[in-house]
Amino acid sequence: MIVREYMKKDLEDMIRIWNEVVMDGIAFPQEECLDEETGAAFFSSQSYTGVAEDEGKIKGLYILHPNNVGRCGHICNASYAVASEARGQHIGEKLVNDCLKKGRELGFKVLQFNAVVESNTHARHLYERLGFTQLGTIPGGFRMKDGHYENICPYYHEL
Repeated sequence: MIVREYMKKDLEDMIRIWNEVVMDGIAFPQEECLDEETGAAFFSSQSYTGVAEDEGKIKGLYILHPNNVGRCGHICNASYAVASEARGQHIGEKLVNDCLKKGRELGFKVLQFNAVVESNTHARHLYERLGFTQLGTIPGGFRMKDGHYENICPYYHEL
């Protein structure tokens, strides 16, 4: 398995994986799915978009971009998506580690996650194992697909 910068030929798989997480409605704040046009624009607009490839198949991806502007522009933000059929294979860990490295290379000083859903225990355990610090809890900060609200836990990692 390698993690590398995405290429145009990866877009179909990337859009499928991204939309799968959006449709699950339990992790990403986005509610609208990407199509070929919006997906190409979205992924190309990031500071960096990486993919996890195994034997020629895209298994996951991440996006990396500034979390804010100006005096806070040194803080980046990222999102990760792993194909449902590839979960449990430590692909997320490879994506996060690559993202930490890429964030440093791009000159960011901190990687911050604004909205990790509290019930997303797999992601939270991974982040904590990799040295992220939880900043607190925002009660009812995320509206789940079924309409109920769950807490979110912001995290950060100094780069």
